[in-house]
Amino acid sequence: MTTHIKIKKLTGSYVLRAGGAVLGEADEVLELSEGGHPPIIYFNRADIAMDFFDKSTKESQCPHKGQATYYSIIAKSGPIKDAAWSYENPIKEVAEIKNYLAFHSDKATVEEL
Repeated sequence: MTTHIKIKKLTGSYVLRAGGAVLGEADEVLELSEGGHPPIIYFNRADIAMDFFDKSTKESQCPHKGQATYYSIIAKSGPIKDAAWSYENPIKEVAEIKNYLAFHSDKATVEEL
């Protein structure tokens, strides 16, 4: 059981930027807190310009969330490798993150406006 993971909906205006472009805007995102790690914002794919993302060959496994698939951002200046990750088939306890993407803070910026 994943009792150390907390997921909550956040409302407000959020923007996703990378490579000098706005790649997404949302009025609702998910915030996932896990243990002592900083919270991570997850954007629904419906709120992101997915045409700017290519699925990577990188994958990783988390015992508390499942298998992560990575995505690179296709920016004008060149690809931003493995900038985002998604749990496309998360385990039951965190099922609400399905169809959401999270981003490495050194590769993309998530801001609340």
